[in-house]
Amino acid sequence: MSGKVRTGLDRLLEAGPELAGLRAGARVALLAHPASVDRRAHHAVERLVADPRLRLVRLLAPEHGLFGEAQDMEAVDHGADAVSGLPVFSLYGHDAASLRPRPEHLEGLDAVLCDLQDVGSRYYTFVYTIAFVMEACREAGLPVVVLDRPNPIGGLAVEGPVLEPELASFVGWYPLPVRHAMTVGELVRLFAAEFGARCDLRVVPMTGWRRAMHFGETGLPWVPPSPNMPSPATALVYPGGCLVEGTNLSEGRGTTVPFELVGAPWIRPRELTEALRAAAPPGAAFRAASFRPMFQKHRGRVCHGVQVIPAGREAFRPFATYLTLLREALRHDRDAFDWRREAYEFETERLAIDLLLGRRGLREMLEGRAPLDELEATWRPGLEQFRALRERFLLYRD
Repeated sequence: MSGKVRTGLDRLLEAGPELAGLRAGARVALLAHPASVDRRAHHAVERLVADPRLRLVRLLAPEHGLFGEAQDMEAVDHGADAVSGLPVFSLYGHDAASLRPRPEHLEGLDAVLCDLQDVGSRYYTFVYTIAFVMEACREAGLPVVVLDRPNPIGGLAVEGPVLEPELASFVGWYPLPVRHAMTVGELVRLFAAEFGARCDLRVVPMTGWRRAMHFGETGLPWVPPSPNMPSPATALVYPGGCLVEGTNLSEGRGTTVPFELVGAPWIRPRELTEALRAAAPPGAAFRAASFRPMFQKHRGRVCHGVQVIPAGREAFRPFATYLTLLREALRHDRDAFDWRREAYEFETERLAIDLLLGRRGLREMLEGRAPLDELEATWRPGLEQFRALRERFLLYRD
């Protein structure tokens, strides 16, 4: 696979530790997940263990575990990598304290390498794990090397409300919009400069990536970074599809198209589909669907609902589309529909939908059946301010 894009990992492997300002033989830990692969799909652990220029001595794992075997919100214990034998410290355990590295996780290191594929949505937790590593490394006096990767849904379209600080959680720790159009390397620069995650930060940028690129144009292999992110198409709907987690509807976990499928046993699929077609959110098509989720809500039961189909990548606005879907699902059956009431990402007091929306009052507007333009008007000024802020931290320009 020749490829057009060289990730930060590829560039570090090609040029050596000096590219990141590290000495030969530096003792490093690696924060990684299933998609931490080079352009030939060899995992970073495999490559770095065999590289004599660095000493990989420890592994750190975010939500879902080092190789993505755990479902979302499933605690992962410490362990050892079966192939390399290296210790693996989980940064997603049984309580919120487990999300941050402890001093013993960093003891005896010269640096921490972070190589996580993000999917371009504020909710995706991996970037906050990196931020917590940055804070811990600042206290330990260690540099953090972030190996950059493409934003699979592009680097141009920004959408949705900027998170209000009062609604900060592990599905939104910093004031980002739902779709931020930044890479991990760009985000951590923003985190360090503006949001208090200052440390000795070293970003290894990609080469060959352009902001308008579709992931399929990068020449890189797609490896699911989490169990229900099977393709870049899933990532494209996710800025809206993740909102379904804040309801008692199934988001199709364990099906072949999670987050595209939305439904519940009580939904009348043709009626809901026609309502969505009449609402006509931009760039979206809908079909009536039935499916059986394999995990979590309504597991093993036949659910009826819709499949959301982007009708044009550039025109499709996922957050607007799924806001419309939730509004119509509320209207469809006010007695059966409900917001998620169970604990969500270690949060027990606040509703999951409020954390995901990231802006107070939006849930109430949805319940009142507010039209899309009224919803968007509430967050437009904050979104424009974010657009101006992000310009200072972009590494790639078309």
